[in-house]
Amino acid sequence: MRVVPIEGLDRPELADFTHLTDVNLRRLREPAGGLYLAESTKVIERAIAAGHRPRAVLSRQAWVPQLDELLAPFPDVPVFVGDDDVLESLTGYHLHRGAIASMHRPELPDPAALLRTSRLVVVLEDIVDHTNVGAIFRAAAGMGADAVLVTPRCADPLYRRSVRVSMGTVLQIPWARLPEWREARPLFADAGFSIAALALADDAVPLDRYAEDRPDRVALVLGSEGDGLSRAALRAADTVVTIPMQHGVDSLNVAAASAVALWALRR
Repeated sequence: MRVVPIEGLDRPELADFTHLTDVNLRRLREPAGGLYLAESTKVIERAIAAGHRPRAVLSRQAWVPQLDELLAPFPDVPVFVGDDDVLESLTGYHLHRGAIASMHRPELPDPAALLRTSRLVVVLEDIVDHTNVGAIFRAAAGMGADAVLVTPRCADPLYRRSVRVSMGTVLQIPWARLPEWREARPLFADAGFSIAALALADDAVPLDRYAEDRPDRVALVLGSEGDGLSRAALRAADTVVTIPMQHGVDSLNVAAASAVALWALRR
């Protein structure tokens, strides 16, 4: 493993961890897809297992033995090692998970191809909180969803916080970006999916009743934290589904709602 002690903060390879925001990592650094940051040895391990290629690693000395095994297939990848003060001055935050890697972004699959091989998928419409996105991916993986599809304005699943909150499951469960609903709706119809929109509505079907006789292929659509689902999403839906609630509560956090709904819809 190529261990490089940090002797100065001006090495070009350190720019992945210092000068670039998550948006810039995605859009500017690599013309062929960009980079993302994988934080913790567990997440780095899951990224490599998913076939993603590391470009550089930043680590505390104590984590070098674990990285030695993980990075054995990548002997040319530099592992920059420094003490806590140096690492915090580089990144702007305490690297309490020991290591962080800049990873090359994989090419996203075609959403139509993803739907053809799936039975239960989650659709995230314009969810902007990266913590919620990561938590929903974790629920989707844990409850057996086959894929996650995100709309054009949904937050980036490979944002550092999303990856961390998901415990790396964003690197395990397939996902793709959808076009706008007018183009996305036919993709679901062609693949034989019934679209179930999770929302409050007078004609909504209780989730437990819907789950009793659920269609073979279901796309569960979750809306943004503030406004919920758009009118376009509700028009595209075949059924509006709601989670029955008590004590005057009418809704859950979107990540919690995703876990409840996916558990009910599991096969």
